[in-house]
Parts: sequence; structure tokens; C-alpha cells
Amino acid sequence: MRIVVKIVKWLLGLIVLAIAALFAWLYIAPPELIRVGSGYSAKIVCSNVFIAGRNANEVLAVDVQAPGHPLLRLMRISVDKNRGTVSAGLFGFLGKSVAVARDGLGCASVPDGDVGKVRRTAIHAASPEVSQNALWPEGERIEASPDPLIAKLLDDAALTGPGLRAVVVVKNGRVVAERYGAGFSAKTPLLGWSMTKTVNAAIVGTLFKDGKMTFTDKGLFGPWKADGRNAISLADMMAMSSGLEFNEDYGDVADVTRMLYLEPDMAGFAESKPLAAEVGKIFSYSSGTAVMLSRLWQDAIGDKAKALTWPRTALFEPLGMHSAVLETDEQGTFVGSSYLYATAHDWARFGQFLLQSGVWNGNQILPAGFVDWMREPAAASKVYGKGQLWIEAPGDEENPGAGVAAGLPKDTYWMEGHDGQTVAIIPSEQLVVVRLGLTPAKLGYRPQTMVGALVKALH
Repeated sequence: MRIVVKIVKWLLGLIVLAIAALFAWLYIAPPELIRVGSGYSAKIVCSNVFIAGRNANEVLAVDVQAPGHPLLRLMRISVDKNRGTVSAGLFGFLGKSVAVARDGLGCASVPDGDVGKVRRTAIHAASPEVSQNALWPEGERIEASPDPLIAKLLDDAALTGPGLRAVVVVKNGRVVAERYGAGFSAKTPLLGWSMTKTVNAAIVGTLFKDGKMTFTDKGLFGPWKADGRNAISLADMMAMSSGLEFNEDYGDVADVTRMLYLEPDMAGFAESKPLAAEVGKIFSYSSGTAVMLSRLWQDAIGDKAKALTWPRTALFEPLGMHSAVLETDEQGTFVGSSYLYATAHDWARFGQFLLQSGVWNGNQILPAGFVDWMREPAAASKVYGKGQLWIEAPGDEENPGAGVAAGLPKDTYWMEGHDGQTVAIIPSEQLVVVRLGLTPAKLGYRPQTMVGALVKALH
């Protein structure tokens, strides 16, 4: 009997030692998957707390854990509102990551832990008075359509989709209908994810207007001049046909998640990728490309401080997008692939701006013809435009023309983002429809059904 007790004690001791060794390993050298998970948790919570004013635990549970990788359910966070930081880790302490809020630039992930350096990247962002009485887009007041059919359409949960956070319908330049999910309102800044790419492309357009960038620019980064990447033009980058290697799979540790949550210099990481295809011939959707475009337009401005204020001075303030916050990485490069927060009204302002061909209040903010060029099919794709937007609706990428078959006008084009963010723009109908939410692709929601119904009702 004593031998059995000794064996049990010995086995228990081994188990305790194994568990201790496991935790020591996870603490000292956590796997990249854990670090990606903690980086994602810290960043999303940080932005939603300090930009959108949401509850941290709600954001962790609803935005991060519920729709994400099972590992995320083990993440715990700590928020320091006085220091403007959010830390996250497995069980709260393994593979810890931190995100830091800065004035005017939202939150940044800090993969190398240099919080002090990140804090030095900030801008003064005054809060302008926004008229609540003037009609949108000059102010925030709306006059809803009296047509009961419009109200009925937006009250149909099947049409607006699961996880709805905002729908805004603009007809003939005025908001005629809107709906918000529980806990959200017209004042809540919401993440556009990859709709940010289209805004980033418009910022590139402002540099075109100033003659600081052109479609034919090549030799875009120093190291590229020594190899085949020297042939990549700015137009190739805009059309997602650079030929560069980049894995956009969000399910695991891939190039995109590594870039967003493990790399302090996102553009430098993407820039280092080798060619994987012939330049200009193969369409390959890449968030790395969009971040490199940010680096390029910031470098074209030349002055770092001026570049940090450029999105506001050149685009957001002229359009009245006062809520818009475009975030940077640790190095101060705008994450033009993913991280723009704005209210649904401000996303609608940008959609209306594109519908008006880059003109706002009579001012030609983008070069004449630039938006038309953005909408032209990329040479390497029938569903993606030359300027970081989609010609086909979500889910129709493999079935060109399906939107028309579903009743959408031929000139419909789209901004699209992860988890169900869309802006549909239809010039022939003078219609813009913004739909924001938390709607993973696996749910199969298709906003074109709602948009088609609104086209018919408002025609």
C-alpha cells in the first residue's frame, strides 16, 4: 500500500512539475498564436474603449471572444484609463500584449513593448462643434422618409442582418432612414475594417492632386530597386496586383495577423515580402499592400508631423467627418488596411463623396476622373476596381454579374470590410447605403438583398 501511495505522490509531483514547466514556457516564450490573440484582444478593446466609449468587458466578450478563435475565450484584459493602456494575455498574464491610446490617432498595438515611443506619436485633435440642427450632411439632423415601406424594410431583421449595429440610407444627398442596434447610436464610432482601404486610396488621390504621386511611380521602396520588385508601379499596388507574396488568411498566424499584431513596423514587414507572381498579372488581396500605400503617401508628404494630420486636413474635415479616427502602427504609419473608426453618418458622408466623384461643397478634393478610375475593373480582376474598392457585392466575387441579376443597377459598387461592413454606392439612383455590424461571413448574410429592396422602394 505504501508503494502505491509513493507512486501516486511521484506521479502527482511529475504532473505539477509538467504544469509548472508548461506555464514557464508559455510565460517566457509564448507561441505566436497566443501573442496574436492577446495583441488582437488588447487592440480591439483599446480602440472601442477610448474611441467609441464602450464598456471594456462587453467589447472583449461580444467583439473579441464570441465570434473569434476558441483561444480568445481564455484572454483576460486590464484597462488603465489614466494611462490610456489596455493589456491582454492568456489568463491575463501569458503572452501579454499592450495597446496604447494616443491623442488624435486612436490606439496602437505595441508588439515590442516600447510604450513610451508609441506615446510620442500623437496629434492635437480639437473637437469641432457639429451642428445637431442642420440637415445631414451639413449637420446631424435627418428627415426620415414618411414612406412606411422604407421603415418596414429597415425593421426586417432578415434584411438588415444578424449583428446589426447601424444602417444609414442616403437618397439624393440626404439621409432618409437609419436604424441602430442595441447599445449603438448615430454618435458611436464604428470600425470599418477593410473599408479603410478605400478611404486610404482616396488619401492617395489627394496626393495625386498635389502632383506628389503618380500612377506610374516605380522603384517604390529602396530595397526593391535591386530586384524584380522595381517593376511594381503605384497603379499595381492600388489594384492589388503587385505580385508580392502575402497570406491574407485570418484564421491562424498568417502574414496579415503577424503584421497587425506582432510587427512594430507593419509597412516594413510587408515591404520585405518577395515576388510570388508576375507583376500586374495576378489579383491578390493584401492588407500589407494597403499599409505600404500609407507609408508611400506619408513619405510623399515628407514632413512626418504634417503627414500625421493629413487625413484630417485633406479629407475628414473638408467632408465634415469629424468623428473619423485613422489609427497608426507603432512606427507612426497609418494602418490604411483596417483601422478607421467613424460614425455611420460619417461613413455615409464618405460614400456620398465618392458618389459625387470626389467633389464636396463645390470643391474638387480628388482629381477629376479619379473616382471613375477607382471604379474601373482592375486588369487582373473582374470584381475589384483599380482603386481599392469592389465592383461586385459581398459573396459575388466568384459570380460576376450576380448583383445585377438580384436587381441592383449595373453601376453599383462597394466598400467592404471584415465581419459585415459595407457601403453600397449607386450613382444612377443617387443612393448610398451604409451597413455596419458584427456579422461573420460564416453567417452567410448578403446586404445586396436589402440594398436591392431599397432601390426598388426609393426609385
